[in-house]
Amino acid sequence: MTLSAALPYIAPFAALLLLLSLGSFLPLPDLVVQLLPFIVITPILWLVSRPVITLKVRYWGQTVLLGVAVFIIWVGPDILFPGYRRNWLFDNPLTVPAGAGLSAAARSSPVLLALRILRAVAIVPIAEELFWRACAMRWIVSPDFRKVPLGTYTAQSFWLVAVLFAAEHGRYWDVGLAAGMLYNWWMIRTKSLGDLILAHAITNGCLCAYVVMMGKWEYLL
Repeated sequence: MTLSAALPYIAPFAALLLLLSLGSFLPLPDLVVQLLPFIVITPILWLVSRPVITLKVRYWGQTVLLGVAVFIIWVGPDILFPGYRRNWLFDNPLTVPAGAGLSAAARSSPVLLALRILRAVAIVPIAEELFWRACAMRWIVSPDFRKVPLGTYTAQSFWLVAVLFAAEHGRYWDVGLAAGMLYNWWMIRTKSLGDLILAHAITNGCLCAYVVMMGKWEYLL
């Protein structure tokens, strides 16, 4: 499989990781940090990835419920067991999240906060689902992944993608693993990229609402 065939699936996710790394290591102004994903990733999605993006949703009700369920799983351990994430399993040098979070100044700016939420709901779900569920799950089955139908199951592809998805989420790897398993399962059930993007967007939207209402800024990785 040529790089050009995989590029529409990989490029948005690679750009997202690069921008998160830049935000962590370079002293960029908050406005630049929040605008860069839209300036860089939106054209990639439109010009490079648009032919492989399908937003059609087959199972609206179940997909919304799944997105809400993943949100509950994400915040549940910290609500039920305060201090849970200070355990060495989660708070160690190997599990540092890739993102720089949101600065105190940005939290008090409606514009910057809105941009950060829009990124989480509109850009991240598409970029991550293109890479993980539409590409990686199929590429593990066969490098010529475009010939592998969406939602094809093998134990290797299911668990490897779930574990790597967990690792991407740093100290939230445990709930990231649960989310990865549920998203993988839903792709196998629905065979629908649109359903996965919606479920992921619902999860992120609920998480953003929870962050703003409860002041749990640590969840904005």
